[in-house]
Amino acid sequence: MKSQIPYSFIAIEGNIGAGKSTLAQLLSKQLNARLILEEFEDNSFLPKFYEDARRYAFPLEMSFLASRFNQLKKQLAEQDLFKEHVICDYIFAKCLLFSKVNLDEDEYDLYYRLFSIIDLQLPKPDLLIYLHCPLEKLQWNIANRGRVYEQKIEEKYLLDLQEAYFSYLHNSPDLRVLMIDCSNLDFVNNTSHYEQILSLMRKPYTPGIHHYHLLDL
Repeated sequence: MKSQIPYSFIAIEGNIGAGKSTLAQLLSKQLNARLILEEFEDNSFLPKFYEDARRYAFPLEMSFLASRFNQLKKQLAEQDLFKEHVICDYIFAKCLLFSKVNLDEDEYDLYYRLFSIIDLQLPKPDLLIYLHCPLEKLQWNIANRGRVYEQKIEEKYLLDLQEAYFSYLHNSPDLRVLMIDCSNLDFVNNTSHYEQILSLMRKPYTPGIHHYHLLDL
């Protein structure tokens, strides 16, 4: 039975703690979709980065560039006749956004050249769902999911990342972006909220950013 969602490759993005992986897992189960989750927990540089960002930023971003590319290249090349959709909890351009915030200018220039070469080899998502959360909710989520190395994330870092995402989205006119305000959204515990997200995903969107707030639905 068809899902009535007209997008094959669906990516979910948002700031740290926005709920990307949680929503991706819920949707993949609901839609019987192939699920691609970022393998960040295997990155040995991540805890070191949060302890000493300046020292470990470049090796961290290079390792993420390699791991994300290898994962997406492999997973998106595989065909599964029994699954209509692919759900991924990140986009490859995430590499560029985080490196813009984390790297010095000369390091970023080198990183950008490498990114630009390999980015051409990957398909863009048919639909990008961006979960926008206010700072207070991000901080609450980060604190409550219990990753020790994340507890030192500063407010400014989250705001810088948010600005990087907004800049990217507004300068990517070819992407279909479904931006959902999660201020009052609880798609884990509130079935109605989750069903509303599914309903939004069934709409045919033109390229550009399409904003939705819970109170609008």
